[in-house]
This record gives sequence, structure tokens and C-alpha cells, in this order.
Amino acid sequence: MRNRFRTVNIVLNTLGLVLIVLGWFLLIPLIVLFLYEELGVYGGRTLLAFVIPSIFSLSIGFLLKSKFKAGVPNSIQAMLVCSLGWLFCSALGSIPFIIALKSTFLNSFFETISGFTTTGITIFTGLEQMPRSILFWRNFTEWIGGLGILTFFLTVTYRGGGAHQLFSAESHKIGMPRLVPGLFNTLKIIWSIYIGYTIVIMFSLFIARMPFFDSICHAFTAVSTGGFSPHDVSIQYYQLTNHPNYIWIEYILIVGMLMGGINFFIHYRLANEGPRALLDNIEMRYWWGAIGLFVLVIFVERLVKVMPETGFADTYSEVFRQLEENFRIVLFQVISIITTTGFLTRDIGGTFFGSAARQLFLIMMVIGGCIGSTSGGIKVLRIAVLVRLIEREISRVLNPRKAISMIIIDGKPVDDDEIKRVSALFFSWIILLCLGGVVTTLLSGHDSYASFSGMFSALGNIGPCYITTPQIAELHPIIKVVYILGMLAGRLEIIPILLLFSGKAWQS
Repeated sequence: MRNRFRTVNIVLNTLGLVLIVLGWFLLIPLIVLFLYEELGVYGGRTLLAFVIPSIFSLSIGFLLKSKFKAGVPNSIQAMLVCSLGWLFCSALGSIPFIIALKSTFLNSFFETISGFTTTGITIFTGLEQMPRSILFWRNFTEWIGGLGILTFFLTVTYRGGGAHQLFSAESHKIGMPRLVPGLFNTLKIIWSIYIGYTIVIMFSLFIARMPFFDSICHAFTAVSTGGFSPHDVSIQYYQLTNHPNYIWIEYILIVGMLMGGINFFIHYRLANEGPRALLDNIEMRYWWGAIGLFVLVIFVERLVKVMPETGFADTYSEVFRQLEENFRIVLFQVISIITTTGFLTRDIGGTFFGSAARQLFLIMMVIGGCIGSTSGGIKVLRIAVLVRLIEREISRVLNPRKAISMIIIDGKPVDDDEIKRVSALFFSWIILLCLGGVVTTLLSGHDSYASFSGMFSALGNIGPCYITTPQIAELHPIIKVVYILGMLAGRLEIIPILLLFSGKAWQS
């Protein structure tokens, strides 16, 4: 019983600090509100949409901090803080949508969870008619969640004991080295890189003549690999509206998504050691190889099976333009899906992509980006570990007397405990994908292919799937709850969520 009280005190006290930080950040969209003079257009509703949840968050935060005793969290308590932090932040962060858009709590909570987990599945349509402060908050949630709510919290405010446990709880990363001695120094470097890349992408988009507000929103969600856009048709909006530099916008965003999808340790090494950091480890070689293979297969399918139905141009210049356009669209969509960003220049379920492409997109959703990035998915390094595991088992069958017992990654052995955890995580993914797909099939009119794609998208923190946004809004509430759990499980890698329901965890 004493342990239970101690755990509750530590968890709720630390959670209070997280909510205090959230409360102040809920006021940032007011800058956008006043800059665009929304009070004259929407009245006081948008003002209240941020002031009210800010007051709630600050009040609850100070109450928890004052009523419950502080302490140094252990690893299990840190995971409980992590899970509750994401749930509470999402619940309070959904209030702006409830007040300003008159949306239901479930839909608003779904949208906010999708934002903080950088999933990008949206339930809202008519984005161009929404207040810009709301659109800013929607994209800002993805930027905060890109490196993690607790990671952000640790960087800006927390200096107590147990910081290492809190950092580890948010994402169990295999083989993640420290950039420099000291956790807080490492966090400062990571966030400096993250902010720097965001600024670079923002100004690059602005130079390409994207409106400044759109530049901010898309920079937030490119580097965070979240994928929210202030336009219903995502990045295709700029082509459809004949933007003069829509091609450059797409290439800039390709670079931004790659920045977010690559391990931030590699970015640090890139600055200090040069381009060789992009190729001298197994994860990066798998990463570039997977991107090249997916682009090649989908582009060839497009040329061989899809384009002949519409025909090629008559002149060499037009043929070249046609090839460049198709290659760019394929490259953009492959990068968008494998980094789990979810921007669209074409509907991935539409007629532009063939059957093989739609299957490969699902595989990309499972793989995801690199360890230590803002991407979702299983992660490329874990796929490499599983491949090496298969190779080891084959070697044991073929050469039982000389069987290799260790799995070596980049010259270092991988512990058996880590191999077991990677295998368990992969198996858990399969179970959750099956569960979500079956639930969607049973409670909706969608076929099995579309139904499974929805859970692939939620669990992989992707966004796009083969169910349209209006159809997602109409899904059964139980399906939405399953997708919410899938988004959290995918972002926090399952274990912290399961610990919430463990009585033993609360007695740690």
C-alpha cells in the first residue's frame, strides 16, 4: 500500500509539471489570433477556445504539483507519467476544437491524439474555412509531439532526478547513443537541430512563394513527420491552384521529410563528420536501399501498367516533363509514407497508383523511419535486427557446429534481451493490426483491404490510408477509440500504455 501511495504521488506530481507547461503553450496560438484579427470575424469564441483550456491545464497542473509529493521516478513510474501525460495533454488540447469548431469530444480528442502522436489522420474537412489560430494549434501539436511531449518537457523545465527514466519511457530506442555527455546537453542539441531544420524549411517554402502562414504550418509538420496541412487536399493544393513554384515546394518538402525521418544522431554526425555519416551504418544503408527499391518498383509500375492507358506525349520535351512529373510524384509519396509524414500530392488509394504501389505503401507504413527520428513505424534498425535474426537461424540449421550465436550490428553485438524485445514488439504490432482491421471490417461498410489500411495508418502514425477523410469522420465510435489506442501504442511503443492497466505497476 505504501508503494502504491508513493507511485501515485510521484506520477501525479510529475504530471502536474507537464500540464503547467502545456497550459502556457496553449496561449501561443493567441499570437496568430491577434495577428489575423480573428476577434472581428469569429467573435470571442476563438479567444475562449485557448484561454479556457489554458486555465484548466495550469490549474490542474498546479493542483497536482501542490497536493502530491515529488520524488524521483523509476522506470515503471516514468512510463506511467508518459502514458498519462499524452492522454491528459490530448484531452486538454482537444478543447480548442470543441469550443471553436463545436466538434464532439471524441472527434476532437481523435484529432488531438493524431496531432501529438504525429499520425496525421484527420477527421476534419473544410480546413480553409477554419480560424487560422485553430489551424496553427492543430499543426503545432504535431511539432511538439515530433520529438515527444516529455522530451520537450524535459528540455524546457524539468531538472529533477529521474530525467533519464522519463526520457527512456517515451520511446524505447535500441542502440541510441548520447550525442554528448549529459542528458540535458544531448536534449539541447537535438532540439537545436530540430528547431534549426524547421526554420530552414519554413524560409525555403516562403522563398518559393508559399504564403507565410502555410510555410510555418508545413515546416512544423514536415520536420515532425506529422503531415497535417491547412488544406483539405494537402500539398496537391498548390498544383491545383496553379501555384507558380509548386514543383519546388514539393522538392523542399521531400528534403524536410527526410530530415525528420533520419536519426538525429546522424544529423549531429553529419555536421561534424561530413556525408559519410549518411552511409556508414546498417540502418542508413537499409533506409536508402528501401527508398530506392520502393521508388523504382512503383515508378516502373506506373510507366508499364498505368501510363500506357492515358498515353505518352508526342514531343521529347513533353515526354521528359511527363517522366519528371511522374517520378517526382512517386518519390514524394514514397518519402511521405516511409517517413510516416503523410503529405499527399496524389490520393494513395486513387487511380494514379497501381495495385503493387498500394501494397507497398502498407509495407512502408509498418517499416517507418529511423531510430531516433520523429518518424513512426517499427523503425528500420529493428527490421535490420529481424533480418539478421533470420540469417542467424538459417546459419544454425546449415552449420550447426559453427553456428553464430551473436547478432552483430555495426560491429557491436545485440543483446539477446534486445532481440527478444524487438521480436515481441513486432508480434504485438501484428496482433494490433489484426485487431484493428477486424474491428473496422465488422463495424463499417469498408472491405478488408481498406479496413486494415486504417489500422496500419493509426499504428504506424502515418495519416493517409484507403479510407477517405469524410469516411473516417463517419466511422463507428468504437473504431475511433481503437484507432486512438493504436496511435498511442504506435507512438509510445505499446508497453507504457499496457502498464496503465497493471495493478502491479502502480505498486512499483
